[in-house]
Amino acid sequence: MKIAQPSFAAAQLRPLSLAILATGLVACGPSPEPQAQQQPQAKAPSAAEVSAFLERANDELNKSVIDYSRASWIAATYINDDSQYLEAKAGKEFSLLSVKLAKEAAQYDKVELDPSSRRQLDALKLTLSFPAPNDEAQAARLAEIGSQMQAMYGKGKYCNDERCYNLGEMSAEFASSRDPELLKELWQGWRQVSPPMRPLYQEQVSIANKGAKDLGFENLSVLWRSNYDMDPDAFAADADAQWLKVKPLYESLQCHVRAKLNAHYGDEVVPANGKIPAHLLGNMWAQTWGNIYPLVKPEGINSSLDVTALIEKAGMTEMDMVKTGEAFFSSLGFEPLPESFWQRSQFIKPRDRDVVCHASAWNIDNVDDLRIKMCIQKNGEDFQTIHHELGHNYYQRAYNQQPVLFRGSANDGFHEALGDVIGLSITPSYLVQIGLLDKEPPADEDLGILMQQALDKIAFLPFGLLVDKWRWQVFNGELSPADYNRGWWNLREQYQGIAAPVSRSEKDFDPGAKYHVPGNTPYTRYFLAFIQQFQFHRALCAKAGYQGPLHRCSIYNNKEVGESLKTMMEMGSSRPWQDAMEAITGQRQLDASAIVDYFAPLKVWLDEQNKDRQCGW
Repeated sequence: MKIAQPSFAAAQLRPLSLAILATGLVACGPSPEPQAQQQPQAKAPSAAEVSAFLERANDELNKSVIDYSRASWIAATYINDDSQYLEAKAGKEFSLLSVKLAKEAAQYDKVELDPSSRRQLDALKLTLSFPAPNDEAQAARLAEIGSQMQAMYGKGKYCNDERCYNLGEMSAEFASSRDPELLKELWQGWRQVSPPMRPLYQEQVSIANKGAKDLGFENLSVLWRSNYDMDPDAFAADADAQWLKVKPLYESLQCHVRAKLNAHYGDEVVPANGKIPAHLLGNMWAQTWGNIYPLVKPEGINSSLDVTALIEKAGMTEMDMVKTGEAFFSSLGFEPLPESFWQRSQFIKPRDRDVVCHASAWNIDNVDDLRIKMCIQKNGEDFQTIHHELGHNYYQRAYNQQPVLFRGSANDGFHEALGDVIGLSITPSYLVQIGLLDKEPPADEDLGILMQQALDKIAFLPFGLLVDKWRWQVFNGELSPADYNRGWWNLREQYQGIAAPVSRSEKDFDPGAKYHVPGNTPYTRYFLAFIQQFQFHRALCAKAGYQGPLHRCSIYNNKEVGESLKTMMEMGSSRPWQDAMEAITGQRQLDASAIVDYFAPLKVWLDEQNKDRQCGW
């Protein structure tokens, strides 16, 4: 299981030192005979004591996270009251241990240490996304709430007079249906799952904010933003700066998509100007728009590339799709996946029970018990998702020789970016090499390929940024519980230029209808990943000696590139992410210019299409 990984970012935000408590001294006021009454000062902790503490902390955390991972796996793949109980119990124990160790770590704030030891101590304070206070009852309640909300989401369904839909079936309708009334019904129906979460989420934030304060952070917002080897406010400002680099491209895309949807549905359904109704973009959350490509594609350009059709034509099974993903990594020089991966993963949705189908990658024992959990559909989207999730697994295995506290990615965006950079290499040339495609499409089809990519990659960026912007506002009190839903839609309208298809109120809790909110998974990692993957791709293609258009480059079957990836992956989180970035790209900062480079031909074309349109919202 991939947990939120620690970072060196919060050195300046350490809790108040507990060293004075370790001395046993109590301040009693001035004494008339200070030299006679003063007790001897306790000896300051030594580097050797810190080393012993870290060895114990790594060992205890490893045992606890394995228990938690196993319980969470069962809770996700066998949803029932018993599995929720086991997950909540393990979660409580892990949370309490993490808080205890974090507070112990504070005793060593002033000890002179080597960089690795200092980084591990700081890492202990950032292990949990939702830390519990050092109180067993509140830790138990926090774990119970988290398990309850995930179960609510996993069991969520919508039923009308004709039938019941699970989320996967509704998502399939969003991908294919062009019936605006059905899509509006399903959009609203799925969001019935989340209002019961609202009081639970409010309680959870209150408890976890206390936990964050116990660790020395002002609130959860500061804790979350401290995970990036930067000052928290500087990190947020840099994320905004990267968004501004790609915002003109997004605005051009939104303008073109709105015009095409208006032409298809008419003014009564989609306005010619302003915001796009959220239910018409091919995705339950309007976070990616690739499913509406047929409605917005460049006219006169017919794409011969349909990965879903290629999968069907080849007669690939779900297992074949996973084996193909493994073969990609083997071509880069990585060792095959362990046999246990094939025995223990969940590849398809079981018929006999409720499960969480949301795709995820797991390392149960923090060594090599690697698994993926999916309900694979035989389509191009899941073909790409498989490559992505396996990227997590190979990364997890690469850093398994690091101390437990460093068994994570350089920052959480790196984990996602690594999977996605493999996805960028699922190009026509790759499909030809593996025998799914006879020959590469001609260059005049590239505009269509770029549009398909942009509908997923560029359309996602503002959503990837705003989910945590909403949570940061919730955590720091800027957004009160009475305004949860209003604040959510203010951000969605501001950043995405979309609008809810039906009236929303504070009786609703639309953030809870997105898995990562009840699942307590930070989301900025995905925004970072969508930028970092293009940085990686540009640099790795250059390393491979590729000189053509970036969107046609695949790193498949290049051992030199594989070695470069391994070098970075094996670092885990043992060094600042800037070091890992430099190891692959030669840059030490985030740089969204690679996205602009990748999509430059599409931007020129979009601006031509939009010259007589009123863009913006």
